[in-house]
Amino acid sequence: MASQRLEGLDLARYLAFVGMVIVNFKIAMGVEDGTGVLMTIATLLEGRAAATFVVLAGIGLGLAAQRSAYDQTALVILKRAAFLLVIGLLNAVIFDADILHYYAFYFLFGVLFLRASNGWLIVAIVAINAAFVVMVFALDYDAGWNWDDYTYSDFWTPAGFVRNLFFNGWHPVIPWLSFLLIGQFLSKLQLGIRRTQIWLISAGISAFALAEVSALYLARFLRWVPELSELADLSTTAPIPPMPLYIFAGAGVALAVIGICLLVSDVLDRIGILGVVTAAGRQTLTLYIAHILVGMGTLEVLGMLGEQSIGSAFFASLAFCALATVYAFLWSLIFKRGPIEALMRKVAG
Repeated sequence: MASQRLEGLDLARYLAFVGMVIVNFKIAMGVEDGTGVLMTIATLLEGRAAATFVVLAGIGLGLAAQRSAYDQTALVILKRAAFLLVIGLLNAVIFDADILHYYAFYFLFGVLFLRASNGWLIVAIVAINAAFVVMVFALDYDAGWNWDDYTYSDFWTPAGFVRNLFFNGWHPVIPWLSFLLIGQFLSKLQLGIRRTQIWLISAGISAFALAEVSALYLARFLRWVPELSELADLSTTAPIPPMPLYIFAGAGVALAVIGICLLVSDVLDRIGILGVVTAAGRQTLTLYIAHILVGMGTLEVLGMLGEQSIGSAFFASLAFCALATVYAFLWSLIFKRGPIEALMRKVAG
């Protein structure tokens, strides 16, 4: 059961990675207009593939805390947070939408909840989202942003960095820390049991549907009542700004994906597919860096960064993911960990 559970989580990481590549390539390639199935898929993936990754990171932290003493686990997590901060800031020099430096702070605050009960985790999740709503209405969410080209003018200043990190960046700690805490909540469940997996799928689909329906009806209600027009942001499930309905929808997608991956991992293993894709799922840190340096670097050489179609973005994304999958599988035949994963292990434990 433990083996199946871990393989299922690696499969979920792989799928989340593919989703993130599609989203990031779409942004980098300047896809703004388009309709049809591909655009719908890309829109649904925005903010949700990354959210699934953070939930999976929370599960990893929770499982690590169960295997080792608290002090030892906390020390390793803090060291890895420092490693991710350095790697993330270096990456942010060339890729504005870097998520790794946010992970560093998710981990930093996540350590505080390693011993928390599920009840306190729920309280913290609610409080974080309530705090973000207050911040949106009390502060200027547009500060620092040029929405025409998605650049952040004062990211490298102390005030701008803190604002971006905690409030209005691509993946701000408030409220994105919620996803990590949801993962820590899930780590306490018996994930290897079929009943739990079915519950995850059912709960995830229900949460996603409830969030989307609630957003639709809330938006209609606010249009009928002009006096409440300033509350329109509350009705969005889009990742910017990440309001509570977005967090609810993103968590729902994460639960459903994780549940499905856990449920089908045994079947995929029997037919020989699982081992190929989970090798990439265990090297997502390396592949994340590679999709920026190698993937987007290649697109730049080919002159494909800007004014591309959604079809071109999907083709480029899936081509890169296919090559990355083959590379990761071949690498795994020789080495236990990916290059960046091995470096982090050596530096941070």
